[in-house]
Amino acid sequence: MKPIKIINGPNLNLLGLREPHVYGSATLSDIEALCTEIASDLGVDFEFHQSNHEGVIIDLIQEARERCSGIILNPAGFTSTSIAILDALLASDLPIIEVHITNIHRREEWRHLSYVSKAATAIIAGAGPQGYELALRHMSALVARS
Repeated sequence: MKPIKIINGPNLNLLGLREPHVYGSATLSDIEALCTEIASDLGVDFEFHQSNHEGVIIDLIQEARERCSGIILNPAGFTSTSIAILDALLASDLPIIEVHITNIHRREEWRHLSYVSKAATAIIAGAGPQGYELALRHMSALVARS
């Protein structure tokens, strides 16, 4: 099986420091370690990335089209702003799971719109870092069926 690409958007490199009352105390390194543990249990490989730059995220999505079996994406601040990321996801022809640490639908009104959701096979929001575990388990099952 090809690896699963996990992409994290802007400011997620500040997890554990930025607004811990909203996002919790887990760092992005903690989440990557959780993914490593789960992937090992599932017998799957993954690639873990974070970027604050929209173009880099688009490049990662385009690269995944040929090299990966699926994409798990936490678009963060690009959720409600990036049609370009949506277009890249639609062109990827891969299963996509959108992940949010918080429940974006319980937050500010402008966060409720997700362009990424229009391409997503599944959406996990509000489960904290465990959302990545759920996404990895679900993606593993999705790609095993195909």
